Amino acid sequence: MNVLWIMADQLRWDYLSCYGASHLQTPNIDWLASRGVRFNRAYVQSPICGPSRMSFYTGRYVRSHGSTWNGFPLRIGEPTLGEHLRELGVKCSLVGKTHMTPDLEGMKRLGIEPESTIGALVSECGFDVFVRDDGTNHTDYPNRHAEDYDQYLREHGMDGNNPWEEWANTAIGADGELASGWMLENSSLAARVPKEHSETAWLTTRGIEYIESQGDQPWLCHLSYIKPHWPYLAPAPYNNLFGALDVPPVNRTEQEKNTTHPLMQAWINMRVSKSFSRESIRDIVAPVYMGLIKELDDQMGRLFTFLKDSGRMDNTMIVFCSDHGDNLGDHWLGEKDLFHDCSAKVPLLVYDPRASANSTRGTAIDQLVEGIDLTPTFIEYFGGQSKPHIIEGRSLEPLLQGQSPDWRNYCVSEYDYSTRDARRAVDVDQNDARLAMIFDGRWKYIHVETMRPMLFDLDTDPEEVIDLGADPAYAEQLARLSELHYKWSRQHHSRITRSAETIEAMTTAKEPPGILIGYANKEELEKSGRELPPHASR
Repeated sequence: MNVLWIMADQLRWDYLSCYGASHLQTPNIDWLASRGVRFNRAYVQSPICGPSRMSFYTGRYVRSHGSTWNGFPLRIGEPTLGEHLRELGVKCSLVGKTHMTPDLEGMKRLGIEPESTIGALVSECGFDVFVRDDGTNHTDYPNRHAEDYDQYLREHGMDGNNPWEEWANTAIGADGELASGWMLENSSLAARVPKEHSETAWLTTRGIEYIESQGDQPWLCHLSYIKPHWPYLAPAPYNNLFGALDVPPVNRTEQEKNTTHPLMQAWINMRVSKSFSRESIRDIVAPVYMGLIKELDDQMGRLFTFLKDSGRMDNTMIVFCSDHGDNLGDHWLGEKDLFHDCSAKVPLLVYDPRASANSTRGTAIDQLVEGIDLTPTFIEYFGGQSKPHIIEGRSLEPLLQGQSPDWRNYCVSEYDYSTRDARRAVDVDQNDARLAMIFDGRWKYIHVETMRPMLFDLDTDPEEVIDLGADPAYAEQLARLSELHYKWSRQHHSRITRSAETIEAMTTAKEPPGILIGYANKEELEKSGRELPPHASR
């Protein structure tokens, strides 16, 4: 049995037709949903690439693994999915993006050479790398991973100092001038790279090549795409499949814009938020974002056809998700910051080929699911035992098999905004630049260190445009959710070297052999079933 774990980058859940989108159709992704389970309320542990992915790959919350922002290394020694699967004889491989930054200082302190077998694995978040492409491929970008795609483009006649930048992220303007994909006003132009050689097509090809090359050893392939993440530039014809009239109405209100919350004021005033709040920009970018999704869906059709034709649908679990969404001007915000559903909620589709999952095929599940649930799901799928002292997520297998397990009643997402301009705008110390979301299925509570919380009632306000955090009428809900946050914060998250079973055995055995604490005399000792050392008589 194998696993193909597909992850798109910055893909909104509500831009897929299987989740109800009517402004574009994604028939191939919809087909996967018809074969498996669609999770309607899946949330990531941070709405930003690096920390979200580190939670996916460790099964642990951001506060636990410590990689709280892009470029913040995952500290040496954090157990990862790859390590758990290798214990089971499963090969865990990467094709695409991880956003992993290695803990080089920690490796140096422990004498681990990055080029060694162990060093290579911990540098790549536990994955065997078939190909890595993080989609941020500027020549001077630290921790750059683009050499494979660069070489591929050169082999197909697209040369340059940086082929990714010069072909995949560059267009040709009306007067023949080269136009950078980094400039939002250029988004509607076609990328110089032909669609058959785009990064999305290339990663699909490499994923198929990986699967074709595997022998009898069970494997998990993490096929991780960089799109529809910025730069918002698509190859023809995907650059102009949609226009401004095809884009859903923007979700924002004047009340939000005039918020009294100082942090939200600062966020709305950041450059990226101001850009996406301009209709002229959104009308250019959002259609191309849709085109990139359509391109991804077309490549999913190609991938799924390969799996069907090769007979691999019968023994391969397929998981499709994203690492976070995209605000696209909603709530007067750009990028993927904060915890509105357009950012923190993600699509999650799981096809389990086993007969035990037949009863749930084509169904939707409303339980609160977290990104950290995938690691324990994969471990259980491959026959491994749960590790609740390490992994904080919960296996989805009971839900996939139609069972009704006792499930979580709230989910958590975190955000470290210490590197954001908004932090200095509100004069918050970097140590206090912390946000946490507690969502119980109706009430979404945002803990803001040093400031008042935010609160949204998704039953009466599903668009999340009315912040109730300053309204005394909701004091009871605020107190309840604050206590949930406090309870979650107090849970064990660093005691990962001893399992619960080991601790119970230690409790039963009392002190270690030869250690006798608090016994008044020999008789008391003997009653407990223990003995004096051989040389002592009393």
